[in-house]
Amino acid sequence: MSAGWVAATVRAKALVGRYPGTAGVREIARGPTLDDALRRLATTPYARYTRTAADLREAQRAVSDTLLWHLRVLAGWLPRGGARLLVPLAAGFEIANVASRLHAPDGRRAEAPYRLGALETAWRNLQRAGTPAETRAALTASPWGDPGGDTPWALVTGMRMAAVRRTAVAVQPARRWARGRAVLLAAREVFVHHRSLPEPVLRDAARLLGWRATVATSYEEFRGRLPSSAGWALKDIDEPGELWRAEARWWRTVQADGAALLRAGRPGPRVVVGAVALLSVDAWRVRAALESAARGGRPGEVFDALV
Repeated sequence: MSAGWVAATVRAKALVGRYPGTAGVREIARGPTLDDALRRLATTPYARYTRTAADLREAQRAVSDTLLWHLRVLAGWLPRGGARLLVPLAAGFEIANVASRLHAPDGRRAEAPYRLGALETAWRNLQRAGTPAETRAALTASPWGDPGGDTPWALVTGMRMAAVRRTAVAVQPARRWARGRAVLLAAREVFVHHRSLPEPVLRDAARLLGWRATVATSYEEFRGRLPSSAGWALKDIDEPGELWRAEARWWRTVQADGAALLRAGRPGPRVVVGAVALLSVDAWRVRAALESAARGGRPGEVFDALV
């Protein structure tokens, strides 16, 4: 393994060690106000962006900005070409940029886009798209691929499933997470929102879940047809209304797997992927903790399931 990967591994572990972790997140969630939670964040890596937050929305956005900044820093530490490993793992930020433009109310500017740097896939071209049809064309001409429609829902759903597909192909340590995410995305769209997936989305899902699952006509049938490599995501989830529990399990799985990669892996890509997993989980939990604090600092069943 090159000296570059050794150095990147040391820095990735150091970066993870500075984050609040489970105990810190619980303290933040107890509030009992958003201001109290933000004061607790002042001693964490999130302080750089959260110190100027005026409300919950700004605070949660600041947490996401912190995560993206650290992913960009981590990408800069990697040997030449190593940043490509992180591009699929950071795809959610590019999706958020597109979604913000699509869903901005008429006459209002979309939320400021995330600054992706070396982690962008096609943002510079997508940013120039002025209409949903142009956005679809830009996606089709990029590694994202054709989302199968130009409605806001089709564009965002297509990108989400494409991100899963790209992660499974390019980031071997994250394939288990990608399959689980594909399960949750398909189950929520089809059996909660009762939407038919566009053809390209179905194809991407089938690559990970098999065609038998993707053509299932009921939730029970869908769950029963999943391969063992993906079925874990819906274990004991008996109805679509309980998918929030599956979502929480997915994040806990990412945390456990990421910690194992970080702890047991030799210097190299697997340790870096583990670090990205733990940084992402921490940011997701801190966003939930801020909401808990803003509501009076009384974490309930849902928050307990998350942590």
